[in-house]
Amino acid sequence: MRRPLFVVLALLAIAVAFASCGTTYPRRDPTGEPFPAVRGNALDGAEVALPGVGKGAPLLLLIGYQQNTQFDLDRWLLGVSEAGVTVRAFEVPTLPGLMPGLASGFIDGGMRRGIPKEDWGGVVTVYGDAKAIAQFTGNDDGLPGRIVLLDRDGVVAWFHDRGYSVGALRALQQKLAELTR
Repeated sequence: MRRPLFVVLALLAIAVAFASCGTTYPRRDPTGEPFPAVRGNALDGAEVALPGVGKGAPLLLLIGYQQNTQFDLDRWLLGVSEAGVTVRAFEVPTLPGLMPGLASGFIDGGMRRGIPKEDWGGVVTVYGDAKAIAQFTGNDDGLPGRIVLLDRDGVVAWFHDRGYSVGALRALQQKLAELTR
């Protein structure tokens, strides 16, 4: 008699866990709004408070909701570097839900294997507070990254979520120049 109850409870727990992974929020442009206060951990082990870590200067956040978003974020990072853009930046893998949180050690370990150690401090994974970011930018169609430029007060000054383009990079450069005048 106890065995069927255990099976039912186990199946219920699995269903709840998977349901918590699948919450999506509509894409939205949060320009002009303060970025939510969240905490994450850099791959080098440092705890990072966003947007507080950038207080007093512009901060660029490259947010990804899916593993396949890495291609888009890599193009952004390369474009920003090649264009000589100087701004503090973090790549922010954002993984809402119970299951990613439970697998955080495995996920972060996989990222460490694919990212050179000298870059680990620039990758901040967010699990526990991920829902706040997902609601803020929307995670529906998580394939393109969410590129967020914050002003010195942590307010979104520029936002892009349609994939890398040279035109978008130039718009980012222009907004950054305005912020640093």
